[in-house]
Amino acid sequence: MKKRLIILGIAIFASVQMMLAQSMTDAQIVDYAKQRTATGANPKTIGAELLAKGATEEQLKRVYNDYNSAVDNEPSGATVVNRDRINNGEAAPTATTSATGGRTVFGRDIFRSKNLSFEPNMNTVVPQNYVLGPGDELIVDIYGASQASAKYTVAPDGSVTIPRVGPIGVSGMTVEGAQSRIIAAMGHHYKNSSIKLTVGQTRTITISVMGEVLTPGTYTLSAFATVFHALYMAGGTSSIGTLRDIKVARNGRIISTVDVYEYILNGRLAGNVALDDNDVIIVGAYNNLVQISGNVKRPMWYEMKKNESVKSILTFAGEFTGDAYTKNIRVERRAGDKLSVYNVDEFDFGSFTLADEDHVIVRGNEQRYSNLTVIEGAVKRPGNYELSTVSSVKGLINAAGGLEEDALTTRAVLTRTNEDRTKKTITIDLEGIIAGTAADVILQNEDVLTIGSLATLHGEQTYTIEGEVFNPGTMPFAENTTIEDLITKAGGLRESASLLNVEVARRIVDPSASSDLDIRSETFSFSLKDDLSVEGGTGFVLKPYDRVYIRRSPVYNAQRSVNISGEIMFAGNYVLADQNVRVSEIINRAGGLKKKASAHDARLLRVMNESERARQNQMLKMAANAADSIDVAHLELASTYSVGIDLEKAMQHPGSDFDIVLRDGDQIIIPQLNTTVKINGEVLYPNSVTFKEGKGYMYYINEAGGFTKESVKRKSYIIYANGHVSKASKGHIEPGCEIVVPTKVHKHDSSETMKWVSLSSSIMTAAALVVSVLNK
Repeated sequence: MKKRLIILGIAIFASVQMMLAQSMTDAQIVDYAKQRTATGANPKTIGAELLAKGATEEQLKRVYNDYNSAVDNEPSGATVVNRDRINNGEAAPTATTSATGGRTVFGRDIFRSKNLSFEPNMNTVVPQNYVLGPGDELIVDIYGASQASAKYTVAPDGSVTIPRVGPIGVSGMTVEGAQSRIIAAMGHHYKNSSIKLTVGQTRTITISVMGEVLTPGTYTLSAFATVFHALYMAGGTSSIGTLRDIKVARNGRIISTVDVYEYILNGRLAGNVALDDNDVIIVGAYNNLVQISGNVKRPMWYEMKKNESVKSILTFAGEFTGDAYTKNIRVERRAGDKLSVYNVDEFDFGSFTLADEDHVIVRGNEQRYSNLTVIEGAVKRPGNYELSTVSSVKGLINAAGGLEEDALTTRAVLTRTNEDRTKKTITIDLEGIIAGTAADVILQNEDVLTIGSLATLHGEQTYTIEGEVFNPGTMPFAENTTIEDLITKAGGLRESASLLNVEVARRIVDPSASSDLDIRSETFSFSLKDDLSVEGGTGFVLKPYDRVYIRRSPVYNAQRSVNISGEIMFAGNYVLADQNVRVSEIINRAGGLKKKASAHDARLLRVMNESERARQNQMLKMAANAADSIDVAHLELASTYSVGIDLEKAMQHPGSDFDIVLRDGDQIIIPQLNTTVKINGEVLYPNSVTFKEGKGYMYYINEAGGFTKESVKRKSYIIYANGHVSKASKGHIEPGCEIVVPTKVHKHDSSETMKWVSLSSSIMTAAALVVSVLNK
């Protein structure tokens, strides 16, 4: 029996825990996020924990939106907010739940702006009609035969106690009334003096803001505070709070109703009364939220009172824009699980009442002209013209500045729009109209007159020059251009240009052809003289779209050189006299090696040629497509690479395979004799140690403290000074080499990765909330 009770207790406990885990309040989410952040937890981890505790993705998004909005617009006087509740040990309330789904509602942010606090001005003189109460400071000044000044604070019972006079009740009286009472009480003591009453420090009042505000609670404010200032201190209305029906209760009855839209739109502070001690401001939920979109000046969501019409929301939205269709609007209304559509005519705008979630759509006018004619093509000023000022084809041409010089006057085309919006084409005898031999054509609305030109008839004609000229490229065609002329336009021939085998390729043009040809183009070959004239004086003239090719001379080569540096007698650049210059020849031309030179460690650096760069780029593209690729766009790619050489054997066997043929830009580096071995990578103490003949690579590993736990011993390798690389277990150690021990590569558990991927969307949403809490 005892065992059964234990099992039952465990089951009940588990059920309760499951119920608790099924949901979290918005306040719990924010508090938990703050607590876990303070411990240094990762935002993703916090997000996963919130989901496990029962928070949903939608809830996290909602809390994030409300909290972010509330903190972004936190009032400058936030230190006063909820002073009484915080002093009593209560936590400040969090933002209320958003029910508007992130909609932009007109006026919702007015009480969240730091520049509009509605705070009363405390530097003005207290008016005579100010009603006194407990906590107010009164200053009594006596002047004349007697001189005195004293300050008195109104006691909780509403009186001030004046020496030699006693208590005088002033609470509930105006400043003017209190002054009369005090003079009456003190007058017989100061018959030949005057008495003046002023108010010093005014009292504070305690009011409550309840309902749908971001931070409901009790607030201590100035006695001059109004409803708007109290709403500002409470952070404004929540996402479901009303702006149109805010109530102020005093002593159990409603004394004022505030419509914030009256202030925003009309500048009227109707209902924004001065508050009194223990007043209660009640913000209920909105009645109707209506969206208006389309061609109005301020399209957004608006809060509407019951029985407000289309005319009201149009006023709120700033009325129609200039391109709006004002005769009729559309209203979409949700009725159950379906939508209904209503077309409201302009005469019904004032009577058609709106409901919650209505969508008012204002369409634009159809873009049609009533007095338009258009001219395009070969005229001085093509464009749109007023029909009434250019009633005919000839008048339109004159208004457009006349025809261009290359205009085709044999015909023009007039495109006319019919009443059913179809088009028809009218051929115009332009030459006859201009000469007066043909009747002018009267234009109609939306007529378009098109005048062709030689350029549009033939297209933009060009010719091209390529090869060994200073400015190769395509140029506009000009008649009577010769090969010599085009070379001159291209800046002349380069030093590398060949005067022989200048070639011109020409299109085959035959508009009357009825069959295909095997020949695609014609080619012409020429030789040029030193003055660029064509040998034989053929007078060859270029045609549109010809392509001229200037070849490179087969014997032209710019000087090519290599550089040798280090332990060499005469370091510097040496010219390659031909294509078969080898390493040994350059060493001999440089005077040979110095005594301390290490021929065995000599290196050769080579500049990549075009084909090698192309292979490198191709490998990078393949890497970029790989699953575990790095960001190749940020790699700093070297333009040179090391070529392994054995200078000792090259000098011993000139012309052999050891004696490498050099290339333009090669760099030969002859180092000094190095008697150390460098140990790098995953060893306990990477350093350089003195080379010892006959010692294997493990000797040097031990000299560096041995392998670390992250090392991959079997993949260790040796880099020799001359650029050769060998596996450490098979290579030999020599002076100047470097032993490298690589690091282990850790692979993530695939099942754990998939779990994170499946939760990534929700976790990132929760993480965004956490980050928002941290940043604010």
